[in-house]
Amino acid sequence: MTHYLISVVEPAGGHQPAPEELENIMRDVEKVDADMREHGVWVFAGGLHGPEASTTLRPQDDGIVVSDGPFAEAKEYIGGFSIVDVPDLDAALEWGRRMSVACTLPVEVRPFHVTTG
Repeated sequence: MTHYLISVVEPAGGHQPAPEELENIMRDVEKVDADMREHGVWVFAGGLHGPEASTTLRPQDDGIVVSDGPFAEAKEYIGGFSIVDVPDLDAALEWGRRMSVACTLPVEVRPFHVTTG
């Protein structure tokens, strides 16, 4: 089995859905999460605050420079994610497809590097 990151890509400064539309989206996303759990592939999932809530740490000389905000201005940002443990890329892409339909946003599917402890 391989772990994959399914990232929900949100447009920066994009329009927020109306409350009733957001309620439907959240219900659909929760259904996909429940299906992931039922199929035993769900590892972890979470939503993220917007990039304005981030703090960036940069190595500089012998120290670290801390600054408010994202590393770079971008047209998109990661708004949430799921980590799944599936046999292959095809299975990860199917979960990614379902998540994209549920959240009505693009998603990126990316494998983790295999590490040994």
